[in-house]
Amino acid sequence: MFHAESYNLLWHDADQTGQVRPSALLRYMQETANRQCRGWGYDLDRLFRAEGQGFLLARLQLTAYAPLHAYEDIEVRTWCPLSRGYTFLRCFRVLRGGETVAEALTTWALMDTRQHALLKVTDFYGEFPTDAPLEPERLPDKVRLSPTLPMQAVGERQVFWSDTDFNRHMNNTRYPDVICDFLPPEAMEGRALSALSVSYMKEAPLGDVLQISRAPVPDTDCSYLFKAVRGDGEICFEAQISFA
Repeated sequence: MFHAESYNLLWHDADQTGQVRPSALLRYMQETANRQCRGWGYDLDRLFRAEGQGFLLARLQLTAYAPLHAYEDIEVRTWCPLSRGYTFLRCFRVLRGGETVAEALTTWALMDTRQHALLKVTDFYGEFPTDAPLEPERLPDKVRLSPTLPMQAVGERQVFWSDTDFNRHMNNTRYPDVICDFLPPEAMEGRALSALSVSYMKEAPLGDVLQISRAPVPDTDCSYLFKAVRGDGEICFEAQISFA
């Protein structure tokens, strides 16, 4: 079954265009998931501190159908389709006045934080109800950057204390802010987010400095590809963001 939470959007969730930021939308989704886990007895702090396990977001595929604004009331729904192997699935739907305004499909990995090893779904000490109202048609696509695509270095981004959570890595809801901070200034003027896909490849630890590269998606009106590389040369994330 799905779990639902209701929220009134905050003024501080909105950007300079008056629209709720992608990062804020992602936070409401994940807060809903966190509350569902807590209700099931799988408190994330307990999972981390007592069990030595943590969920890491691997892929995000978000589709937005209409912009959201401060002080609007929304309902966020989340559910877990049947998961197998090393991949945990979680779906989200955001409604305003009964109308779907955004949806997201995510895949997660469960990490043994003491052994630094991935765990299978069957290794999880709990069990997620999987009588989901909707099975996803497919898993989120991996963002694929062509090796021949010329990408422009657009700056660097240090990982600060305010970016991190108890893992001492940048929280995954902060990545959309990094992406939006390195968009061309005109990208969001008079437009609304239509899609965001992120492949989370390596954690961004506290103090690291990410090198950010960007390229416009060929033959699109307003869509951009991003790559972030850590100080050790490992790719942190690859992403695509689109506006309409």
